[in-house]
Amino acid sequence: MTAIPKEEYLLKCTSACAGCSSSLCLRYITKAAGPDTVLVVPACCTSVIQGMYPNTAMDIPVYNIAFAAAAACASGLSNAFRALRRETNVIVYAGDGGTVDIGIQALSGAFERGTDFLYICYDNEAYGNTGMQRSGATPLGARTTTTPGGKPTTKKDLDRIVEAHDPPYMATACSAYPLDLFKKVKKALSIRGPKFIHILAPCPPGWRYSAEKTIEMGKLAVKTGTWVLYEREYGNLTINGPSKAAIRKPAPLEDYIKGQGRFKGVTPAMLEQMRQQMQANITRLVREEEGIC
Repeated sequence: MTAIPKEEYLLKCTSACAGCSSSLCLRYITKAAGPDTVLVVPACCTSVIQGMYPNTAMDIPVYNIAFAAAAACASGLSNAFRALRRETNVIVYAGDGGTVDIGIQALSGAFERGTDFLYICYDNEAYGNTGMQRSGATPLGARTTTTPGGKPTTKKDLDRIVEAHDPPYMATACSAYPLDLFKKVKKALSIRGPKFIHILAPCPPGWRYSAEKTIEMGKLAVKTGTWVLYEREYGNLTINGPSKAAIRKPAPLEDYIKGQGRFKGVTPAMLEQMRQQMQANITRLVREEEGIC
């Protein structure tokens, strides 16, 4: 952690909930990016936690944009900066609702055009800013305000959608591993073209656990194999250290599930389906890393 700069670009007194892991992520992302950075933020929790003008908690420029338009806005900003011969970092910081669902067409377009920017999706697996409605990223069995009996369908595989665009760099991260996130943001910003980082960001009120357990919940996601940390650079995939250990000796999936009120009432059959999906994802990633098609 000594490698992380002491400068702060996300200041104290945000409007974030207690235990908010997405604001923790944003703190380390901005440290990695530095002051010559513009954030593009669509409608999401971050639109709120930055505070009300003129008392914003952000110490870098922020462009608040409509739900569906973040990546399109970033394309314009990036092209303008490059035309001025400026290397300003353009970073979209969007939730899963604004990425997996509402903003996916703009994301796809920006990647297809080869926009030089970094798109970061912080994924709390629901529409957190408006009361925790289900999103395309909500996992099987999770209770939200619009799936009170548990979501009957599986989580949309956003990473495979992005992978299909063949970006030069993409990665997964988790708020419980800030140094891993910091290094991935630094690497992404050193590469030209469209980059993507998908962060699992546990949410205390939405996932229904005590605020002091945010880091524990993120680590359990990784240790059980529910969330795999990896990076894919120019098509070459590397599974990162914490997940390598988890793949060799995973913690029981039940340890992750039982700590979250949103999974209350999950049936044994649904739990087994979740386990099979998790194992299929791990197997696919391991085979890719080993070069087995």
